[in-house]
Amino acid sequence: MPASPRHRLPPVDRLRWRRSVLTLVLVLAAVTTVSLVRTGDRVAGREPEATRVGPKGRVAEQPAAPSAYPSSGTGSFLTVDEGTPVRGVAGPVARYRVAVEQGAGPEPAEFAAEVDAVLADPRSWIGSGELRVQRVAEADAADFTVYLATPLTSTAMCAEGGLRTEGYTSCRLPGQVIINLARWSEAVPDYGAPLAVYRAYVINHEVGHEFGEGHEACPGPGRPAPVMQQQTYGLAGCVPNAWPFLDGHRYAGDVVP
Repeated sequence: MPASPRHRLPPVDRLRWRRSVLTLVLVLAAVTTVSLVRTGDRVAGREPEATRVGPKGRVAEQPAAPSAYPSSGTGSFLTVDEGTPVRGVAGPVARYRVAVEQGAGPEPAEFAAEVDAVLADPRSWIGSGELRVQRVAEADAADFTVYLATPLTSTAMCAEGGLRTEGYTSCRLPGQVIINLARWSEAVPDYGAPLAVYRAYVINHEVGHEFGEGHEACPGPGRPAPVMQQQTYGLAGCVPNAWPFLDGHRYAGDVVP
């Protein structure tokens, strides 16, 4: 038995049908696009990076921004060749060198200039009128060296004296004031003062240890923090302070045992 003939639309009707189908597809596509645009936080049906949900419903963390300083350097140091005049009015002269780890970033001369400015300030340790300071170039002439070291190098240096800084804090060993590049570069969270204040604090604090000073406590809420308070770990109600002498007088808190 012969096959039944197929029922086919006339050519004009077929063209109209195809146009109707194409129009319907375009309308649906336009509606979908408008819906995505109106949401404002989805592109091509995907959740934005800031709200993408990871396993167990947790929001996926964004990649950490690169730090402004290297975590490690070469382990060798560049020292500043020139010295400074003696600063202070009277007393014995404490002579120091300045050295910056190669690969740390800051220029040795720039770091030295900041150290010099802090230690020559009358609010610093020379404010007693019984001590003077001077930067020297020769190791044999120096009583101590102020180092700027990357977190990994400073940790290793401090560990040689039995101190655990865990890549975070600065430290002092006999004849060595070791400033952690991380703290020098970004201070500490919620410090409440400009970076320059923290830098002056950390130099005066660690050099204070070199001069025989111990840790001190906050004397009361809202009062300036003693420079020998461990301000890197928190202010305990005090406000930031970078100097051992305020208004010409030694400012201190109770000694921490």
